[in-house]
Amino acid sequence: MKVQLLKIAHARSGDKGDTSNIGLIATKPEYYQIIVREVTAERVKQHFAGICKGKVERFELPNLNSLNFLLYESLGGGGTVSLKTDPQGKTLSSALLRMEIEVDNL
Repeated sequence: MKVQLLKIAHARSGDKGDTSNIGLIATKPEYYQIIVREVTAERVKQHFAGICKGKVERFELPNLNSLNFLLYESLGGGGTVSLKTDPQGKTLSSALLRMEIEVDNL
């Protein structure tokens, strides 16, 4: 079945220049492997098509049941030069939590 990530994870986001940083944290340790399998850099790039102009990098933090994503060229130049409503990428974590993923059962 498909569920939105918000059913099994929390997220935080921020920025460094024109790069958005999104941390995705499983709400239960058993959800971590689902997130690792389903939330790839390619899927995140596709989810943010039109926002993220550069590459997406994924880092695994198994000791924290978390993934961290860097979305390059996603903030219109960054906080002081961007004309975007959210030039620091603070809302991108909420946007990622809307991504639908496949799960066997919860």
